[in-house]
Amino acid sequence: MVHHIPRSSRFTIGARIENKFLDLLEFSYIAYFTEREKKMEKISQCILSLDTLKFLIYISWETKFISHKHYAAISEKLEEIGKMFGGWKKGLKNKTLAN
Repeated sequence: MVHHIPRSSRFTIGARIENKFLDLLEFSYIAYFTEREKKMEKISQCILSLDTLKFLIYISWETKFISHKHYAAISEKLEEIGKMFGGWKKGLKNKTLAN
């Protein structure tokens, strides 16, 4: 992703995007292995991180740091990830309500 951003912005917004991707990976790993009582909080943290990542990528597209083609491809994948997190959270809510 970062290699598509101009060199002048690579170490500002490009670095933030890269760090948010890593944060999202870390948060999802932690959420997976967290005990059930705290899992909902960790998944919410993942969703917040994903939303921040989407925002940063949108800003990159608006400022024309990335092309429309790259933005569309990344956005599509991030939407799918969002659906997965939403399903995970909904599944936990249903299990909590059933108990």
